[in-house]
Amino acid sequence: MKILFHLGHPAHFHLFKNVIKQLESNGDQCLILIKEKDVLRHLLEGSGFKYENILPEGKSNGWLGLFSDLVKRGSRIIKYCRIHKPDLLIGTSPDISYVGKFLGIPAVNVQEDDADAVPLHAWIAYPWATDIISPDCCNNSRWNNKTTFYAGYHELSYLHPENFLPKKEIVSKYLNPNDPYFVLRFVSLNAHHDDGVNGLSDEMAEQLIEMLEGKGKIIITSERKLKPSVEKYRLNVDPQDIHHVLAFSKLVIGDSQTMSAESGVLGVPFIRFNDFVGKLGYLEELENKYKLGFGFTTDKAKEMIQKVVELVESDVSKEFLIRRDQLLKEKINVADFLYTYITTKKYLKNKYAD
Repeated sequence: MKILFHLGHPAHFHLFKNVIKQLESNGDQCLILIKEKDVLRHLLEGSGFKYENILPEGKSNGWLGLFSDLVKRGSRIIKYCRIHKPDLLIGTSPDISYVGKFLGIPAVNVQEDDADAVPLHAWIAYPWATDIISPDCCNNSRWNNKTTFYAGYHELSYLHPENFLPKKEIVSKYLNPNDPYFVLRFVSLNAHHDDGVNGLSDEMAEQLIEMLEGKGKIIITSERKLKPSVEKYRLNVDPQDIHHVLAFSKLVIGDSQTMSAESGVLGVPFIRFNDFVGKLGYLEELENKYKLGFGFTTDKAKEMIQKVVELVESDVSKEFLIRRDQLLKEKINVADFLYTYITTKKYLKNKYAD
């Protein structure tokens, strides 16, 4: 088979990297297209995967820019497909859905956000997708009937213990893994679905730093520039190593959905502070069913601070690893699931295939 993967975010590289390795070891050919986003190119270059960047200029601003980028990406993917003739399109981007429909190529959209949380994505992607793949805690609304559900999360494609073993020797390149440390994560919150969504401010970060100093080392990873009093805590971690750093931390606090979920499946307590709290099924499950983290909307700053104090003043590491063990008993290795899905689905060859 010849499978085209479209990656639009660093987390999507991690989602598919083990699947691509399995497919290539099986003799299948994997084509990778990306759009410019944060450290995505760095991750791909470090992996040795060949790829093509269809939006090297980066995304445009505003709603007009959003539409312009949609047209540019779609036309470039169509051109690429006509040259390389893939048998299957798969990824998290809405572009592959309408491109697949237009070219007659099966297109599978892999998504873990509920449709109501990313309405524009859902309206562009789901009507045209051949299939949608989502966690069984996800609600795809009117498109549930064309969704293949599974017991897991994207993060269990690369952080399941069968696929990832955290190593202290990697963490020791940056800090002493045996000393307590806390990770603060800031994202840009500038995607179209982030409109009206707030997260951690620099002022809130200063308050957290004041609380945590003396309890352990504070390290910050951020997509955005921070004020000098906060920026000085930034630790430049190679993106290939960040999950090792997360795995040995005492607590992760941030406004990132992805890093919160990653911490949860690693058994590290997380606090998520943004206005997506209550809207995403997979994080609601991690927080409310498995009790691996705590979500607070931005009008609940006082409650969030109280939870930070509670977690820092007590040793909950063993309890959270027990909770993680329970999660792993009920969830699957998502990389294996995606590999099996791709290699057993009996899609017809597209009209460009030999």
